[in-house]
Amino acid sequence: MHQFAQGAAIAAEAANRQGKFWEFHDKLFANQKKLAMEDLKQYAKEVGLDTSRFEKDLTEPAMKKRMEDDMAEARTLGVTGTPSFFVNGRFLNGAKPFQEFATMINAELQRLNLPIPPAATAQAAAPAPTTPTR
Repeated sequence: MHQFAQGAAIAAEAANRQGKFWEFHDKLFANQKKLAMEDLKQYAKEVGLDTSRFEKDLTEPAMKKRMEDDMAEARTLGVTGTPSFFVNGRFLNGAKPFQEFATMINAELQRLNLPIPPAATAQAAAPAPTTPTR
């Protein structure tokens, strides 16, 4: 957790109240090094939020409680940071190559006796991309 994570999470919830969660989310990720409160207020304006309502929602105790409740639930599930994923209840922690997702999803499909699309089998079997060395 960085120093601006909680404020950004609450701001995203405030944007969600106005139906602009994903627009605000995209602003946050495009500007990950600029997440101070003044930045968040500027992003709210840029995505077309009612800024008065946004600023009021930022200070509402229920917003902070929701974020704290979400963090508590994440801790009970073993989530300590982002990115974190669950595939049918199976936990994947951290940034993973596509092949790991494909392998896990295919294993779940097989466990449930569901057909695995041929393209998914090929993707799971493909070697992970390598980074050229100099």
